[in-house]
Amino acid sequence: MGRVDRGTLHLLNAGITPVFAVGDFDSLTAAEHARVTSAVADITAVQPEKDDTDTELAVQLALMDHHADAVTLVGATGGRLDHLLANLYVPAEARFQPFAAQISLVDHDNLAYFLAGGTRTFSPQAGYDYIGIVPLMGVTGLTITGGKYTLRDWSSQTPFAWASNEFVGTQPITVSLTAG
Repeated sequence: MGRVDRGTLHLLNAGITPVFAVGDFDSLTAAEHARVTSAVADITAVQPEKDDTDTELAVQLALMDHHADAVTLVGATGGRLDHLLANLYVPAEARFQPFAAQISLVDHDNLAYFLAGGTRTFSPQAGYDYIGIVPLMGVTGLTITGGKYTLRDWSSQTPFAWASNEFVGTQPITVSLTAG
């Protein structure tokens, strides 16, 4: 388990010590930074001025260096809109596309999963009655079955949000796409 920047402190406050931490740590006070560096054995500190966000660096380290089976970004949907969008587009980057299905975003209201071609089936989960399908890039052959609303073989070069589809009882919803 790795953690980005200030999130490391949140984990420590919850009694969880990350395996590694990465970031510029510019959101920590000197005392908070000292606590993080004394508690976490593997820290990658980077300059605030860089091409990658702290989240992108953490995802890269987790998937490519630590060979994580899955990466869950917790709390990455709150706060600033530019951070939300940057986090949503991480799996769309060419270097992360092969790992898209291993990346998810979770907060108290949302579960976000990614699909870069192929098929994925979603089963109903308590507290999550709706499913939205939001291509982050153009797609070919998008098909949604099993939900209240069905879509077959939709293609567009422009991203479009298919919001508020509903699970029907305990029936799963299947999403597939040819490309995108």
